[in-house]
Amino acid sequence: MKLILASQSPRRKELLQSLGLSFTTVKIEVDEVYPQNLDIVNIPGYLSELKAKAHQKLLHKDEVLITADTIVALDDEVLGKPKNRQEAQQMLKKLSGRKHQVITAVTFSDTEKYITKTDVAKVSFAPISDEEINYYIQNYQPFDKAGGYGIQEWIGMAKINNISGSFYTIMGLPTHLVYEVLKELGYDF
Repeated sequence: MKLILASQSPRRKELLQSLGLSFTTVKIEVDEVYPQNLDIVNIPGYLSELKAKAHQKLLHKDEVLITADTIVALDDEVLGKPKNRQEAQQMLKKLSGRKHQVITAVTFSDTEKYITKTDVAKVSFAPISDEEINYYIQNYQPFDKAGGYGIQEWIGMAKINNISGSFYTIMGLPTHLVYEVLKELGYDF
């Protein structure tokens, strides 16, 4: 079985490599738009499948495509990737001193079917000062990260005081689900 990762995320690549998987990568461009009436917990699965459908017709027999999507949910608000410094500052101010959810879905598709799994983790931030927010944004440029932060970076080490759930789900790929599904599909680890 040949694995294909449809992601340009260096974190997802690193996590799959750490699982000992051999894979190639492809870039998939889709408009990440979802129905407004969709439950927040279902948004990443919808977007992950949208990415899979954009590439499925290019798959060959014995190939499995892996796509994923991560969102940060604060109450009923979805915090995506910040478009600029100001959006990153606003997101981090909202998250400061509060608990939020990180929801990551991963889809496995072949020429015939999709399997989508979703995992939810809860994250608590200690209060974050404006100076700390500015330091983080200046030094880590978190513009490719949902919620404007990476748990594996300085802000995660210095300001996250509690997590419930998988660290790797927060990082962008629930590795325990990847392992479980690939074993079910017959991948030889």
